[in-house]
Amino acid sequence: MDSHLFITAPKKMEALSGSCLHIPCNFTAKPEDEFNSTRQTFGVWMKSDSRFAVNPNNVVFNSSGRVNKYPMNITGNLSQKNCSTLFSNLTTSHTDTYFFRVENWPYIATALCDPLQITVKDSPWSPSIHISAGDLKEKQSVSITCSALTPCPHSPPQLTWNLHPDSHSETEENTDGTFTTKLQQNITLSHTHDGYNISCSATYPVNGGRNKTAETQQTLSVSCK
Repeated sequence: MDSHLFITAPKKMEALSGSCLHIPCNFTAKPEDEFNSTRQTFGVWMKSDSRFAVNPNNVVFNSSGRVNKYPMNITGNLSQKNCSTLFSNLTTSHTDTYFFRVENWPYIATALCDPLQITVKDSPWSPSIHISAGDLKEKQSVSITCSALTPCPHSPPQLTWNLHPDSHSETEENTDGTFTTKLQQNITLSHTHDGYNISCSATYPVNGGRNKTAETQQTLSVSCK
């Protein structure tokens, strides 16, 4: 397959039904092709099949306004080759393979070699707990982090844990343009922490005010120095 358009985006993404998905995306055209940022540029998302001529009905969104079957919005600046997209009001029926297409007449191309697999789940992901040291010993200072996938940074999960009930979680951007929400606490270990069960919950806001929650637990094992 000879593609004239390439996108930099995750290959696979997961999202939660009733929430949204931020798709980080940048594109490049072949150097010899005539993409011109001064011309009007439209972004198109197609599902299932990259062959526009064969399946034009597979177009689910066109930023020109001609097609808006799915609740998508290109938030990036296409003239700067940023195709970042917000996919809202997700349902499990939106699970599919998607292809991005640029219309910058007369330059028109589809990123044939860069499909994006989106899977929409009904159940949230359990958060993960990470401890900065492997072998835990008394009087050792460690950093404990609870982190949760954040496909929809506009409506991030609320993290709570028993380590410090008044902690405030923060959402940060990862190097690939996706987001993670974290709680972090530094503690000095003592013998009382041996056998202590850390419990962290991630509550995701979804449409209709019905929150979805998942929990993770991890037990500390602290040895004498």
